[in-house]
Amino acid sequence: MIWFKKFTVEELKQDVNHAHMGTFLGIEMVEMGDSHLKGRMPVDDRTKQPMGLLHGGASCVLAETLGSYASFLCVDRTKQRTVGLEINANHIKSMKDGFVVGEARPIHLGKKTHIWDIRISDEATGALVCVSRLTVAVLDIN
Repeated sequence: MIWFKKFTVEELKQDVNHAHMGTFLGIEMVEMGDSHLKGRMPVDDRTKQPMGLLHGGASCVLAETLGSYASFLCVDRTKQRTVGLEINANHIKSMKDGFVVGEARPIHLGKKTHIWDIRISDEATGALVCVSRLTVAVLDIN
């Protein structure tokens, strides 16, 4: 298990139950496995671009929310904090409605950086919508 402390899905929802970009876009945590974190996001007016398709930036918000939060769950919160350092995304398939599900898995969990692979799929079909890689800095609290 990669987590500093494992949470239930209900505990995860309470842990992030405050106003931030992810909650504004309707992102919710849905699963925490031994080495992955899953969340889902609606494809609706909050997350679409003017042409009516899922906005690439919204996919990046989902990816960064999952990867950053996963890193935060891997460290002792009383001693360290985590912040996004770099993100990239390849948008593979468009979506007009429904939900996307993102799954963050670690590529590297070092003392000062974490790297996450986040795959975003159509919840209904499982089709891959976006692949993203997020690098997170692990900072000591002084």
